[in-house]
Parts: sequence; C-alpha cells; structure tokens
Amino acid sequence: MVISAHLFRRTLGAALAVAALASAATACSDAGSDADSDGPERVAPAPAPAAGRQGGRAQEPGSAGALNAYVERVRAQRAARVLAAKKWGLARPPLEAPAPPAVKPKITTRKGFETDGEGLPPVFTTVPTKQKVVFLTIDDGAEKDPELLRMMTDLRIPYSAFLSDYVVKDDYGYFAKMQKSQESGVALHNHTLNHRYLPGLSYKQQKREICGMQDVIEKRFGKRPPLFRPPYGNYNEDTLRAAKSCGVKAVPLWASEAFPDHMEWREWDRDLHPGDIVLTHFRGKGDWKGTMPDMIRRVMNVITAKGYAVAKLEDYV
Repeated sequence: MVISAHLFRRTLGAALAVAALASAATACSDAGSDADSDGPERVAPAPAPAAGRQGGRAQEPGSAGALNAYVERVRAQRAARVLAAKKWGLARPPLEAPAPPAVKPKITTRKGFETDGEGLPPVFTTVPTKQKVVFLTIDDGAEKDPELLRMMTDLRIPYSAFLSDYVVKDDYGYFAKMQKSQESGVALHNHTLNHRYLPGLSYKQQKREICGMQDVIEKRFGKRPPLFRPPYGNYNEDTLRAAKSCGVKAVPLWASEAFPDHMEWREWDRDLHPGDIVLTHFRGKGDWKGTMPDMIRRVMNVITAKGYAVAKLEDYV
C-alpha cells in the first residue's frame, strides 16, 4: 500500500504526540516516586506487542512500519533517560531539546564586545533563538574523569569541549573516546595551545597559540574546529584576526558558569535565557568542591528546574 507524503506527515505527528504523552506520563509517575524515595522504583510494564507484531518488532511494510519503529525507539530512549536520571541522582530527567532550526540563526557580535576590525568572527554569549534551550560547554581538559563520559552518555546530554593542548596532550585518547561517546558526537573545539592571556601577546604569538591548536585538533581528532574560545574570555582585534586566518568562524563566550556547589551569572537578573551558553571546566576535587558528575548534577538540576533543555551548540552555530 502506498502512503501519501501528506498522510505520512499527519500520521507521524499523531504518533509523536502519543509518544510525548506517554513520556509525560512516565515522568509524572517518576516524579511521584521521587516523593517516596525509600520505596521501590515503579516502572510501567512494557505494552504487549500489538497485532501484526512479534516481540515489539514492526511487521508492517513500508512507511507505517518505519514510523512505528521510530516511535518505539523514541519511547525507549525517553524511558532510559528517566532511569538514568535516577541512577545519577538528578532531581528530574533532563528535558528533551526541540528539533534544531532548519536554518541556523545569524550570529553577530554582542554589543560592547566589538573591535574596530570588520569581517571578524563574531563574539557572543547567547545564541539568538526563541527556543527554550541552553548550550553546555566545558573548557581546557585538565580533569579526565571517565565517570563524566558515562554520565553524559547515559543521560544523552549534548555538550561541547574547548581544549588546551598543554593539559590534554598527556591523554588524547580520553578526548577521542569523548568525541565518539554519543550518537551525534561531541564536538572538540579550540582553547589555545597553552592557555595564555592573549591580549598580552603579539599577533604572531597569538596566531601560534590559536592556529597551532587548530592543527593539533585536526591531527589528533580528524577535524579542524570552527569554534574558538579565548582563555579567560580575553581577546583583542589581533586575537580575532589570527583566529580567522586559520579557519575559526565564531567565538562563543558564556552567559553563566557552573560549579559543583553554585552557579555564577553574567547577566544582572542572575537567570537563564533562551540560547544562553553555559561554561564549566574539566576539574575534580583537587580544584573545587566536588567531582565532574557533581557539577553536571548541579547544573542540570538548575537548567531543568528553570524549564530549559540542553541543545547541541553546533546545531545552531
């Protein structure tokens, strides 16, 4: 039987709505169980296979079978995320990000962050979007905690890493594993070779710090990164000129910063906004009051409580 594109879209929309309602019901049940944390975990039994199915595998030919298989996969992923939130001690499961825009928004330099140069990579702290999403970024690479990779994979939280060679070169393998740890990939970007204060360097020295790290990431991880973050968020026109010369397209800074025990805010209202970039660092108990999973737990509880989902930065920039 041939199904028209119009009918398929209507069927897909209806099926996804059913899946969303089922997910919401699961989350509500989960929230109820959180109120009684000493009781056994209540997980709804899996539905019996519908007519025409065997063991949950779609038997229908063509578009209908593919649609049903897709919906079942989405439901399974959502159920797994609820269980992962319990496993890692989150107050609530992370919210799912909406589909990214078909056309990426135009990124411009934030007012007050300009230089006199023209045609340079934009410097920004927030991506222009009306979607209630934020973006999680982790800087430098000093702490290489395997629990972070397991946690982020279990929870399916997208994030981007901005790496400095002086702290990652003792274990490139950890970041190669990170890069492949999620289905959509974890993007590895540029945070300079040695994490120096760039405005204090000459143009030539800045170019070596930035372009040298471009070369390292391309050699070690297979792709020249389009994004660059200057150490400490400090830059001048030479920084942006040097970055542009070796392929950098944009310079994301941050609107807030996450720690295991608190958040720090750039904006006066001390709150999240659609498109905000959240910064944190690869650190452990030797540097701050907790582990990498402690930090993720804290920031995700804040993000979710405020009604935001974490989206993949590279889908928007």
